[in-house]
Amino acid sequence: MSDSIERLFKACQASDGDPALSRTAKLRQEGLPKMAKKVAEEAAEVAIEAVTGAREALILESADLIYNLVVLWSATDVTPQDVFDEMDRRERLYGIAQKLPKNDQSKSAAATKSPTDL
Repeated sequence: MSDSIERLFKACQASDGDPALSRTAKLRQEGLPKMAKKVAEEAAEVAIEAVTGAREALILESADLIYNLVVLWSATDVTPQDVFDEMDRRERLYGIAQKLPKNDQSKSAAATKSPTDL
């Protein structure tokens, strides 16, 4: 899956296409607020499909969420590798790639400390 995300990220970065023909180009033209809104909308749709038990719709909406998240990353200088590195860091600290406890939020990926510094 990480290969697919990396390929999508590279395509998003290179998206100079016509906004009338390219969804990615249109999102990039509309700017960060629109990109962030799309991520929030898709996340809500994923949650709804999960609660209703609509497995196929959940898969489709999850793919849409990942697409919109990657578009947002490409516009904000966050690479998939940055996210994968943070997941690896969490796994080293907690034994699994999980959400940080609230009191550990200051030790997120934005921090440049290694796990031994924490």
